[in-house]
Amino acid sequence: MKKLVGYITAALPENNFTVDLALNMKDAGVDILELGIPFTDPVADGPVIEKANLIALKNGFKLKDLFEVSSKIAPEMKTLWMGYANPFYHYGIEKFFAKAQEFGIKGAIVPDFPFEESLKYNKLASHYEQALISFVAPTHSENRIKKVVEHSKEFVYMVAYAGITGSGVEEDLSDIIDNVRKYTKTPLYIGFGVDEKTAKAKAKNVDGVIVGSAFVKHLIDDSLSNSEKIQRITAIAKEIKEKINE
Repeated sequence: MKKLVGYITAALPENNFTVDLALNMKDAGVDILELGIPFTDPVADGPVIEKANLIALKNGFKLKDLFEVSSKIAPEMKTLWMGYANPFYHYGIEKFFAKAQEFGIKGAIVPDFPFEESLKYNKLASHYEQALISFVAPTHSENRIKKVVEHSKEFVYMVAYAGITGSGVEEDLSDIIDNVRKYTKTPLYIGFGVDEKTAKAKAKNVDGVIVGSAFVKHLIDDSLSNSEKIQRITAIAKEIKEKINE
């Protein structure tokens, strides 16, 4: 059974909604939740998730909101924190890992951590039972992939193209998939540009898909009520989970 990882922005529009949405996503087939930490400059994300980040910050998001929703979600479904390096450094990386362990969070996705930088924190992350998710991209050489994936835990995040999330670019990923498989047995999930239309094709030869913008675009749709947002997002989750496992 191929896995579905779903990203949502924490505390958007508010904490109780985030908890309700996450648990409904679990029921709809989402296996792992990426709980996004709002940040002013989400460099790896496209305009949809960037807008969601800015709205959450404008609404007054604080790390205490992340901790509150995490304490209610993580005991019910596998949850990772997705955020940028600045909040981790500002709060203190070890303190972040300790908080994550306290709530049952399984790891962190930090797209602007250079690989060499993340190596310094692998031992610390392991001490707090956290995984630092490894990224591979179409621009990586076989030697680079070997170095990255030999430290991988939970899953390897394969970037579908060189760019930002939410784009519709297509690239031939067969070589990168072969190289990842050569050097690790860690599951390989593909992200960037995955939605209900592309999921089936993108899931070919990998172990799962990572979906963000396709969900978040409904979070920031002011024409929808909160219940309608949950209905739209869970319907998409169900469709994607079915398509990747056809």
